[in-house]
Amino acid sequence: MKTVTILGATGSVGTSTLDLVEREPDRFRVVALTANCDVDRLAAAAIRTEAELAVVADARCLPALADALAGTTTRVAGGADAVCDAARGADWVMGAIVGCAGLKPTMAAIEHGATVVLANKEPLVSAGEIILAAASASGATLLPADSEHNAIFQCLDAARLDSVRRIILTASGGPFRDWSTEDMRLVTPAQAVAHPNWSMGAKISVDSATMMNKGLELIEAARLFPVPADRIEVVLHRQSVIHSMVDYIDGSMLAQLGPSDMRVPIAHTLAYPERMATPMAPLDLVAVGRLDFEACDPVRFPALRLARAALEAGGARPAILNAANEVAVAAFLAGRIGFLEIAAIVEDTLLRYAPAAPASLDDVLAVDAEARRLAGERVEDGVV
Repeated sequence: MKTVTILGATGSVGTSTLDLVEREPDRFRVVALTANCDVDRLAAAAIRTEAELAVVADARCLPALADALAGTTTRVAGGADAVCDAARGADWVMGAIVGCAGLKPTMAAIEHGATVVLANKEPLVSAGEIILAAASASGATLLPADSEHNAIFQCLDAARLDSVRRIILTASGGPFRDWSTEDMRLVTPAQAVAHPNWSMGAKISVDSATMMNKGLELIEAARLFPVPADRIEVVLHRQSVIHSMVDYIDGSMLAQLGPSDMRVPIAHTLAYPERMATPMAPLDLVAVGRLDFEACDPVRFPALRLARAALEAGGARPAILNAANEVAVAAFLAGRIGFLEIAAIVEDTLLRYAPAAPASLDDVLAVDAEARRLAGERVEDGVV
Protein backbone atom coordinates (compact mmCIF):
# COMPACT_ATOMS: atom_id res chain seq x y z
CA MET A 1 0.00 0.00 0.00
CA LYS A 2 1.40 3.38 -1.03
CA THR A 3 1.35 6.12 1.59
CA VAL A 4 0.14 9.51 0.35
CA THR A 5 0.35 13.11 1.53
CA ILE A 6 -1.44 15.95 -0.24
CA LEU A 7 -0.05 19.43 0.32
CA GLY A 8 -2.88 21.77 -0.67
CA ALA A 9 -5.68 19.24 -0.33
CA THR A 10 -8.57 21.68 -0.67
CA GLY A 11 -7.56 23.26 -3.99
CA SER A 12 -8.57 22.00 -7.42
CA VAL A 13 -5.54 19.71 -7.81
CA GLY A 14 -5.83 18.48 -4.24
CA THR A 15 -9.50 17.59 -4.59
CA SER A 16 -8.83 15.81 -7.89
CA THR A 17 -6.11 13.80 -6.17
CA LEU A 18 -8.44 12.94 -3.32
CA ASP A 19 -11.07 11.76 -5.78
CA LEU A 20 -8.62 9.22 -7.22
CA VAL A 21 -7.24 8.11 -3.85
CA GLU A 22 -10.70 7.60 -2.40
CA ARG A 23 -11.69 5.34 -5.30
CA GLU A 24 -8.98 2.82 -4.33
CA PRO A 25 -8.75 2.73 -0.51
CA ASP A 26 -7.00 -0.65 -0.59
CA ARG A 27 -4.20 0.79 -2.70
CA PHE A 28 -3.49 4.10 -0.93
CA ARG A 29 -3.23 5.16 2.70
CA VAL A 30 -3.45 8.88 3.46
CA VAL A 31 -0.80 10.06 5.90
CA ALA A 32 -1.37 13.82 5.86
CA LEU A 33 -3.57 16.48 4.30
CA THR A 34 -2.81 20.20 4.47
CA ALA A 35 -4.66 23.41 3.63
CA ASN A 36 -4.20 27.07 4.33
CA CYS A 37 -7.37 27.71 6.33
CA ASP A 38 -10.27 25.88 4.66
CA VAL A 39 -11.17 23.99 7.80
CA ASP A 40 -14.49 22.57 6.63
CA ARG A 41 -13.16 20.98 3.45
CA LEU A 42 -9.94 19.82 5.09
CA ALA A 43 -11.75 18.18 7.99
CA ALA A 44 -14.28 16.52 5.70
CA ALA A 45 -11.48 15.07 3.56
CA ALA A 46 -9.57 13.88 6.62
CA ILE A 47 -12.66 12.10 7.94
CA ARG A 48 -13.45 10.45 4.60
CA THR A 49 -9.87 9.19 4.12
CA GLU A 50 -9.11 8.52 7.80
CA ALA A 51 -6.00 10.66 7.40
CA GLU A 52 -3.45 10.37 10.16
CA LEU A 53 -2.73 14.11 10.23
CA ALA A 54 -4.48 17.31 9.13
CA VAL A 55 -2.57 20.59 9.08
CA VAL A 56 -3.58 24.21 8.53
CA ALA A 57 -0.82 26.57 7.47
CA ASP A 58 -2.58 29.46 9.19
CA ALA A 59 -2.18 28.57 12.86
CA ARG A 60 -5.10 30.83 13.77
CA CYS A 61 -7.38 28.21 12.18
CA LEU A 62 -6.06 25.36 14.32
CA PRO A 63 -8.70 25.58 17.10
CA ALA A 64 -11.48 25.32 14.52
CA LEU A 65 -9.77 22.33 12.90
CA ALA A 66 -9.35 20.65 16.28
CA ASP A 67 -13.06 21.12 16.97
CA ALA A 68 -14.02 19.77 13.55
CA LEU A 69 -11.93 16.62 14.03
CA ALA A 70 -12.69 16.06 17.72
CA GLY A 71 -13.54 12.41 18.35
CA THR A 72 -11.63 11.15 15.31
CA THR A 73 -8.22 9.48 15.15
CA THR A 74 -6.79 12.30 12.99
CA ARG A 75 -4.13 14.40 14.68
CA VAL A 76 -4.09 18.15 13.98
CA ALA A 77 -1.36 20.75 13.72
CA GLY A 78 -0.95 24.33 12.53
CA GLY A 79 1.67 26.68 11.15
CA ALA A 80 4.25 26.71 8.37
CA ASP A 81 6.66 24.41 10.22
CA ALA A 82 3.88 21.87 10.73
CA VAL A 83 3.20 21.83 6.98
CA CYS A 84 6.89 21.07 6.35
CA ASP A 85 6.78 18.30 8.95
CA ALA A 86 3.72 16.81 7.24
CA ALA A 87 5.59 16.76 3.93
CA ARG A 88 8.16 14.29 5.28
CA GLY A 89 5.96 11.36 6.19
CA ALA A 90 4.82 9.60 3.00
CA ASP A 91 6.10 7.66 0.00
CA TRP A 92 4.24 9.92 -2.44
CA VAL A 93 3.65 13.64 -1.93
CA MET A 94 1.45 15.89 -4.03
CA GLY A 95 2.83 19.44 -3.99
CA ALA A 96 -0.17 21.60 -4.80
CA ILE A 97 0.26 24.60 -2.49
CA VAL A 98 -0.20 27.77 -4.50
CA GLY A 99 2.56 30.38 -4.48
CA CYS A 100 5.93 30.48 -2.77
CA ALA A 101 4.29 29.12 0.37
CA GLY A 102 4.76 25.74 -1.28
CA LEU A 103 8.53 26.04 -1.68
CA LYS A 104 9.70 24.89 1.74
CA PRO A 105 7.16 22.04 2.11
CA THR A 106 8.10 20.78 -1.35
CA MET A 107 11.78 20.94 -0.43
CA ALA A 108 11.06 19.05 2.80
CA ALA A 109 9.43 16.23 0.81
CA ILE A 110 12.34 16.17 -1.63
CA GLU A 111 14.93 16.03 1.12
CA HIS A 112 12.98 13.13 2.63
CA GLY A 113 13.56 11.24 -0.63
CA ALA A 114 9.90 10.82 -1.50
CA THR A 115 8.26 10.67 -4.89
CA VAL A 116 7.22 14.32 -5.18
CA VAL A 117 4.60 15.38 -7.68
CA LEU A 118 4.94 18.99 -8.78
CA ALA A 119 1.63 20.70 -9.41
CA ASN A 120 2.64 24.24 -8.44
CA LYS A 121 4.94 26.38 -10.56
CA GLU A 122 7.22 27.92 -7.96
CA PRO A 123 9.62 25.03 -7.20
CA LEU A 124 10.87 24.74 -10.78
CA VAL A 125 10.25 28.32 -11.95
CA SER A 126 11.59 30.26 -8.97
CA ALA A 127 14.03 27.74 -7.51
CA GLY A 128 14.65 25.26 -10.28
CA GLU A 129 18.39 24.68 -9.89
CA ILE A 130 18.12 24.45 -6.09
CA ILE A 131 15.21 21.99 -6.26
CA LEU A 132 16.90 19.78 -8.84
CA ALA A 133 20.14 19.70 -6.85
CA ALA A 134 18.24 18.67 -3.72
CA ALA A 135 16.42 15.89 -5.59
CA SER A 136 19.70 14.59 -6.95
CA ALA A 137 21.25 14.57 -3.46
CA SER A 138 18.34 12.79 -1.75
CA GLY A 139 17.36 10.40 -4.54
CA ALA A 140 13.84 11.83 -4.66
CA THR A 141 11.77 11.22 -7.77
CA LEU A 142 10.15 14.32 -9.30
CA LEU A 143 7.03 13.74 -11.38
CA PRO A 144 5.07 16.45 -13.22
CA ALA A 145 1.33 16.79 -12.66
CA ASP A 146 0.74 19.53 -15.23
CA SER A 147 -0.96 17.92 -18.20
CA GLU A 148 1.66 19.32 -20.60
CA HIS A 149 4.72 18.19 -18.68
CA ASN A 150 3.15 14.87 -17.84
CA ALA A 151 2.50 14.36 -21.55
CA ILE A 152 6.15 15.09 -22.36
CA PHE A 153 7.26 12.74 -19.58
CA GLN A 154 5.19 9.96 -21.13
CA CYS A 155 6.49 10.61 -24.68
CA LEU A 156 10.14 11.40 -23.99
CA ASP A 157 12.84 8.74 -24.38
CA ALA A 158 15.02 10.01 -21.53
CA ALA A 159 17.76 7.49 -22.31
CA ARG A 160 18.20 8.86 -25.85
CA LEU A 161 17.91 12.62 -25.52
CA ASP A 162 20.26 13.12 -28.46
CA SER A 163 17.50 11.76 -30.68
CA VAL A 164 15.03 14.46 -29.54
CA ARG A 165 14.66 17.27 -32.05
CA ARG A 166 11.98 19.35 -30.32
CA ILE A 167 9.61 19.41 -27.38
CA ILE A 168 6.30 21.03 -28.29
CA LEU A 169 4.05 22.42 -25.57
CA THR A 170 0.44 22.86 -26.59
CA ALA A 171 -1.62 25.83 -25.43
CA SER A 172 -5.37 26.28 -25.67
CA GLY A 173 -4.86 30.03 -26.06
CA GLY A 174 -7.42 30.76 -23.35
CA PRO A 175 -10.67 32.67 -23.78
CA PHE A 176 -9.12 35.60 -25.71
CA ARG A 177 -7.15 33.73 -28.36
CA ASP A 178 -9.14 35.47 -31.11
CA TRP A 179 -9.50 38.87 -29.48
CA SER A 180 -7.67 41.98 -30.63
CA THR A 181 -5.37 43.85 -28.28
CA GLU A 182 -7.86 46.70 -28.20
CA ASP A 183 -10.69 44.38 -27.16
CA MET A 184 -8.55 42.86 -24.42
CA ARG A 185 -8.18 46.26 -22.77
CA LEU A 186 -11.77 45.91 -21.56
CA VAL A 187 -11.57 42.32 -20.29
CA THR A 188 -13.21 41.71 -16.90
CA PRO A 189 -12.06 39.20 -14.28
CA ALA A 190 -15.23 37.16 -14.87
CA GLN A 191 -14.37 36.85 -18.55
CA ALA A 192 -10.74 35.96 -17.83
CA VAL A 193 -11.53 33.08 -15.49
CA ALA A 194 -14.02 31.50 -17.93
CA HIS A 195 -11.58 29.08 -19.58
CA PRO A 196 -13.05 27.42 -22.69
CA ASN A 197 -11.57 23.96 -22.03
CA TRP A 198 -10.47 23.52 -18.42
CA SER A 199 -12.02 23.97 -14.97
CA MET A 200 -9.29 25.65 -12.91
CA GLY A 201 -8.75 28.15 -10.12
CA ALA A 202 -8.97 31.88 -10.76
CA LYS A 203 -5.25 32.61 -10.77
CA ILE A 204 -4.24 29.88 -13.20
CA SER A 205 -7.22 30.73 -15.40
CA VAL A 206 -6.01 34.32 -15.71
CA ASP A 207 -2.50 33.02 -16.44
CA SER A 208 -3.97 30.94 -19.24
CA ALA A 209 -5.78 33.99 -20.58
CA THR A 210 -2.55 36.04 -20.70
CA MET A 211 -0.58 32.92 -21.76
CA MET A 212 1.78 33.52 -18.84
CA ASN A 213 0.87 30.01 -17.75
CA LYS A 214 2.44 28.67 -20.92
CA GLY A 215 5.48 30.85 -20.34
CA LEU A 216 5.89 29.41 -16.85
CA GLU A 217 5.45 25.93 -18.30
CA LEU A 218 8.20 26.68 -20.81
CA ILE A 219 10.56 27.41 -17.90
CA GLU A 220 9.43 24.28 -16.07
CA ALA A 221 9.96 22.12 -19.16
CA ALA A 222 13.51 23.40 -19.52
CA ARG A 223 14.16 22.42 -15.89
CA LEU A 224 12.50 19.03 -16.02
CA PHE A 225 13.79 17.84 -19.37
CA PRO A 226 17.46 18.38 -20.27
CA VAL A 227 16.77 19.70 -23.76
CA PRO A 228 18.11 23.12 -24.87
CA ALA A 229 15.54 25.86 -24.37
CA ASP A 230 15.63 26.85 -28.04
CA ARG A 231 14.30 23.39 -28.87
CA ILE A 232 11.19 23.84 -26.72
CA GLU A 233 8.32 25.38 -28.68
CA VAL A 234 4.73 26.42 -27.98
CA VAL A 235 1.83 26.01 -30.40
CA LEU A 236 -1.85 26.84 -30.05
CA HIS A 237 -4.10 23.80 -30.00
CA ARG A 238 -7.69 24.85 -29.38
CA GLN A 239 -9.14 21.45 -28.55
CA SER A 240 -6.73 20.66 -25.66
CA VAL A 241 -6.78 17.00 -26.69
CA ILE A 242 -3.08 16.70 -27.45
CA HIS A 243 -1.38 17.80 -24.25
CA SER A 244 2.14 18.02 -25.65
CA MET A 245 4.44 16.33 -28.17
CA VAL A 246 8.02 15.18 -28.63
CA ASP A 247 9.56 15.40 -32.10
CA TYR A 248 12.43 12.99 -32.91
CA ILE A 249 15.23 13.33 -35.44
CA ASP A 250 13.87 10.46 -37.56
CA GLY A 251 10.68 12.42 -38.24
CA SER A 252 8.54 10.59 -35.69
CA MET A 253 6.40 12.76 -33.42
CA LEU A 254 4.91 11.23 -30.28
CA ALA A 255 1.89 12.87 -28.67
CA GLN A 256 -0.11 12.17 -25.55
CA LEU A 257 -3.86 12.60 -25.96
CA GLY A 258 -6.54 12.65 -23.31
CA PRO A 259 -9.58 14.48 -21.96
CA SER A 260 -9.20 17.94 -20.41
CA ASP A 261 -9.30 16.68 -16.84
CA MET A 262 -6.46 16.92 -14.33
CA ARG A 263 -7.29 13.50 -12.94
CA VAL A 264 -5.64 11.92 -15.98
CA PRO A 265 -2.08 13.24 -15.38
CA ILE A 266 -2.51 12.97 -11.61
CA ALA A 267 -3.47 9.31 -11.97
CA HIS A 268 -0.33 8.72 -14.02
CA THR A 269 1.84 10.10 -11.24
CA LEU A 270 -0.15 8.41 -8.48
CA ALA A 271 0.26 4.93 -9.95
CA TYR A 272 3.69 5.43 -11.58
CA PRO A 273 5.34 3.33 -12.90
CA GLU A 274 2.07 1.38 -13.21
CA ARG A 275 -1.31 2.60 -14.50
CA MET A 276 -4.60 2.97 -12.67
CA ALA A 277 -8.22 3.33 -13.73
CA THR A 278 -9.87 6.75 -13.66
CA PRO A 279 -13.55 7.69 -14.00
CA MET A 280 -12.83 9.33 -17.34
CA ALA A 281 -14.63 7.98 -20.40
CA PRO A 282 -12.43 6.78 -23.27
CA LEU A 283 -11.41 9.56 -25.63
CA ASP A 284 -13.88 9.63 -28.53
CA LEU A 285 -11.81 10.62 -31.55
CA VAL A 286 -14.84 10.69 -33.83
CA ALA A 287 -16.53 13.19 -31.51
CA VAL A 288 -13.32 15.24 -31.36
CA GLY A 289 -13.42 15.31 -35.16
CA ARG A 290 -10.44 17.58 -35.80
CA LEU A 291 -7.22 18.83 -34.24
CA ASP A 292 -6.15 22.39 -35.07
CA PHE A 293 -2.77 24.05 -34.56
CA GLU A 294 -1.70 27.68 -34.88
CA ALA A 295 1.33 29.82 -34.14
CA CYS A 296 1.25 31.92 -30.97
CA ASP A 297 0.99 35.70 -31.39
CA PRO A 298 3.79 37.34 -29.35
CA VAL A 299 2.34 40.81 -29.91
CA ARG A 300 -1.08 40.13 -28.39
CA PHE A 301 0.40 37.81 -25.74
CA PRO A 302 3.74 39.31 -24.58
CA ALA A 303 3.90 37.04 -21.52
CA LEU A 304 5.44 34.28 -23.64
CA ARG A 305 8.22 36.62 -24.75
CA LEU A 306 8.89 37.71 -21.17
CA ALA A 307 9.05 34.13 -19.92
CA ARG A 308 11.43 32.98 -22.63
CA ALA A 309 13.71 35.97 -21.97
CA ALA A 310 13.68 35.19 -18.24
CA LEU A 311 14.57 31.57 -18.96
CA GLU A 312 17.44 32.55 -21.24
CA ALA A 313 18.79 35.10 -18.73
CA GLY A 314 18.53 32.63 -15.83
CA GLY A 315 19.58 33.55 -12.32
CA ALA A 316 16.84 35.36 -10.43
CA ARG A 317 14.88 36.36 -13.55
CA PRO A 318 12.34 33.50 -13.49
CA ALA A 319 11.62 34.12 -9.78
CA ILE A 320 11.06 37.84 -10.47
CA LEU A 321 8.79 37.01 -13.39
CA ASN A 322 6.69 34.67 -11.28
CA ALA A 323 6.41 36.98 -8.27
CA ALA A 324 5.51 40.07 -10.28
CA ASN A 325 2.93 38.09 -12.22
CA GLU A 326 1.26 36.86 -9.02
CA VAL A 327 0.97 40.43 -7.72
CA ALA A 328 -0.38 41.70 -11.03
CA VAL A 329 -2.91 38.88 -11.41
CA ALA A 330 -4.18 39.41 -7.87
CA ALA A 331 -4.58 43.13 -8.58
CA PHE A 332 -6.48 42.38 -11.80
CA LEU A 333 -8.82 39.93 -10.04
CA ALA A 334 -9.45 42.61 -7.40
CA GLY A 335 -10.39 45.10 -10.12
CA ARG A 336 -7.42 47.38 -9.44
CA ILE A 337 -5.71 47.13 -12.85
CA GLY A 338 -6.67 46.25 -16.40
CA PHE A 339 -5.99 42.95 -18.13
CA LEU A 340 -3.19 44.28 -20.34
CA GLU A 341 -1.45 45.82 -17.34
CA ILE A 342 -0.59 42.35 -16.02
CA ALA A 343 2.21 41.73 -18.53
CA ALA A 344 3.23 45.41 -18.41
CA ILE A 345 3.79 45.26 -14.64
CA VAL A 346 5.78 42.05 -15.00
CA GLU A 347 8.00 43.61 -17.66
CA ASP A 348 8.49 46.76 -15.63
CA THR A 349 9.52 44.76 -12.56
CA LEU A 350 12.03 42.76 -14.60
CA LEU A 351 13.54 46.00 -15.89
CA ARG A 352 13.82 47.56 -12.44
CA TYR A 353 15.23 44.65 -10.45
CA ALA A 354 18.39 42.65 -11.21
CA PRO A 355 19.70 40.85 -8.10
CA ALA A 356 22.36 38.13 -7.97
CA ALA A 357 21.33 34.56 -8.69
CA PRO A 358 19.80 32.93 -5.59
CA ALA A 359 21.87 30.18 -3.96
CA SER A 360 19.31 28.94 -1.43
CA LEU A 361 15.58 28.85 -0.80
CA ASP A 362 15.95 31.80 1.56
CA ASP A 363 17.58 33.74 -1.28
CA VAL A 364 14.69 32.82 -3.57
CA LEU A 365 12.17 33.99 -0.99
CA ALA A 366 14.06 37.28 -0.58
CA VAL A 367 14.02 37.85 -4.35
CA ASP A 368 10.34 36.95 -4.41
CA ALA A 369 9.52 39.42 -1.64
CA GLU A 370 11.39 42.32 -3.26
CA ALA A 371 9.87 41.61 -6.67
CA ARG A 372 6.43 41.63 -5.09
CA ARG A 373 7.16 44.95 -3.42
CA LEU A 374 8.27 46.54 -6.67
CA ALA A 375 5.33 45.11 -8.60
CA GLY A 376 3.02 46.36 -5.88
CA GLU A 377 4.40 49.87 -6.37
CA ARG A 378 3.50 49.70 -10.03
CA VAL A 379 0.01 48.47 -9.22
CA GLU A 380 -0.43 51.65 -7.20
CA ASP A 381 1.21 53.93 -9.78
CA GLY A 382 -0.10 52.34 -12.97
CA VAL A 383 2.26 51.57 -15.87
CA VAL A 384 -0.02 51.55 -18.91
